[in-house]
Amino acid sequence: MENQTMPTEFILLGFHNIQGLHLLLSWVISIIYIFTILGNMLIIFFSLVEPCLQTPMYFFLGNLSLLDICQTTTTVPQMLVHLVSGRSSISYARCAAQLYFVLFFVGAECILLATMAYDRYVAICNPLRYMLLMNRKFCVLLVSVSWLSGALNASLHTFLTIHLPFCEANRVNYFYCDIPPLLALSCGDISFNVTMILVSSIFLGWTPTLCIGLSYGYIVSRILKIHSPEGRSKAFSTCVSHLTAVLLYYGSSIFTYVRPLSSYSLDNDKLISLLYNIVTPMLNPLIYTLRNKDVKRAMKKVLVRKMFF
Repeated sequence: MENQTMPTEFILLGFHNIQGLHLLLSWVISIIYIFTILGNMLIIFFSLVEPCLQTPMYFFLGNLSLLDICQTTTTVPQMLVHLVSGRSSISYARCAAQLYFVLFFVGAECILLATMAYDRYVAICNPLRYMLLMNRKFCVLLVSVSWLSGALNASLHTFLTIHLPFCEANRVNYFYCDIPPLLALSCGDISFNVTMILVSSIFLGWTPTLCIGLSYGYIVSRILKIHSPEGRSKAFSTCVSHLTAVLLYYGSSIFTYVRPLSSYSLDNDKLISLLYNIVTPMLNPLIYTLRNKDVKRAMKKVLVRKMFF
């Protein structure tokens, strides 16, 4: 009975219908992964070494980059192994570990993006009190809450998922181990799991979304009261990057987790999962640097320093 309900391994079928493109896909994903790691490491590096970037905004951005590195590293190397080797099996223990870290980093990033929206709200709506309100101790507390929320969310859902019976089914129609495909695979009662997903979505999905919406509502109201066109443009430019990242990440994450289980289509969902696991982490450094004069200025300073000293 134990052998029937607890498989020793799972077979990930994410790439099973594109057999002839494995080599091409492995190159594309490898290049994206390298750019993701390098881009986010540069953000972390510049936020640590450049005094002009040692502000609350870049402290949060450095943590976002770290989360993006961790999130892609949780899934992409495993995908590459499967593409190159042709073997798509993953042990039960490794699947559980991958599930935990995927949920950990997704949950932490949802809260961190809401924290970054609050930071922009304080910077624009209370500029004279910004450094007082967003002091170092408070910023560390906000980031700690983000990471802790992700850890608690991951612990809960990993525990509930790995204790489901899977009978003899072990073929997962996904690129990696995640909640939707594992629930679809289970042969037991998943109603409590679905209820807890709904509860988590309220705390990690809809509540942060509401906070972001309120923050930007106040921000837009404040910006529209600025009489100088240059002042309005500067204020908007500090928010566009974050808002773009929010739309990319929350759009795909909410589509994956915050909807009825009956509406899941794993063939479509696994493509959406690639967006927030591979594409968005690569785009974040570009989003935050191409429109950010402070980051570009810091990069030029470091490059000049390396060239002449």
